[in-house]
Amino acid sequence: MRNGNYLFTSESVAEGHPDKVCDRISDTVLDLFLAADPQARVACETLATTNEVVIAGEVRGPASVTFEKIEQGARQAIRDIGYEQDGFHWRSADIRIRLHAQSQDIAVGVDAAGNKDEGAGDQGIMFGFACRETPAFMPAPLYYAHDILKRLADARHSGATKNLGPDAKSQVTLRYVDGKPVGATSVVVSTQHDADASQDEIKETVRAHVKKALPEGWMCEEQQFYVNPTGRFVIGGPDGDCGLTGRKIIVDTYGGAAPHGGGAFSGKDPTKVDRSAAYAARYLAKNVVAAGLADRCTIQLSYAIGVARPLSIYVDTAGTGQVDEEKLAQVLDQVMDLTPRGIRTHLQLNRPIYARTAAYGHFGRAPEADGGFSWEKVDLVDALRSAFA
Repeated sequence: MRNGNYLFTSESVAEGHPDKVCDRISDTVLDLFLAADPQARVACETLATTNEVVIAGEVRGPASVTFEKIEQGARQAIRDIGYEQDGFHWRSADIRIRLHAQSQDIAVGVDAAGNKDEGAGDQGIMFGFACRETPAFMPAPLYYAHDILKRLADARHSGATKNLGPDAKSQVTLRYVDGKPVGATSVVVSTQHDADASQDEIKETVRAHVKKALPEGWMCEEQQFYVNPTGRFVIGGPDGDCGLTGRKIIVDTYGGAAPHGGGAFSGKDPTKVDRSAAYAARYLAKNVVAAGLADRCTIQLSYAIGVARPLSIYVDTAGTGQVDEEKLAQVLDQVMDLTPRGIRTHLQLNRPIYARTAAYGHFGRAPEADGGFSWEKVDLVDALRSAFA
């Protein structure tokens, strides 16, 4: 994102999108293990297609988390999303579990031993981002794309809207003037619906929720408001399109408004820095902006498998910074321990808090009383301000 005048677009997908169904199941498996043992290791992938689910990956955890419990958790996740369709039903879907023990080669590199601290679960680069475009310090196009789908899902779950199915996608294009969003130029929503629902009925149902999601006066012109552009969306979810864990990483993060390191989140325990370090980078970037040190902040962290300390810390405030970026990188390394163990401890990540992250974004959510979305807190503001007093 930059200063000047331009259009920018982001998309979101609902909890019933086939890839999000898989993310939800993978994170449900993770939560089962962490509830039984906070030190469990999980790398769980899920595939879903017509009335079939395959759960595979590597785990290290208590024997009390049986395949039977995992199957029950997967069925409950599918039911909670709302799938009771001929082609994909929580009760009748064939669920196959292919989880096996974690590689000892990985365990040796990651586990703490003697004077060796716990190492990163993999190499990689992770990014965090924050800006002032919305109250959640998130890019506006993604923020509103998420909100539209969340409102539609809430209406579906509550029974207020009876003609919509679980699968849906949204896309919001905003006009920026002098680098600030001022209104929508187009909105696209595709939503699964009952076979006997008319497209005019669907469009008016969706319109009401879009207008509530967008700020007053931001609604696009009628000819740029697209609802189910193909004209029909009855067959959806895994019955209409095969789903896989980790295929919606841009939806999960910043909608393309900031870089992404490439690693997916769902199904991975917090020793995997793909997940935990991305959360830490968001946490730091959000606190930098909340502290008034910049209007926009991108942070990159890099790690090597088996090595505790990050190899690099990069800060870019896109010309909006009030402090020196090199010093800011040093301060961030001081106010938070960025080793895998330090991140997990600071953000209290070894808890069953992950299934809720699987849809509507991992960032820009409100911190919860049980520790969910702890990386969205702004409790480093005073420390950062003091460092530059």
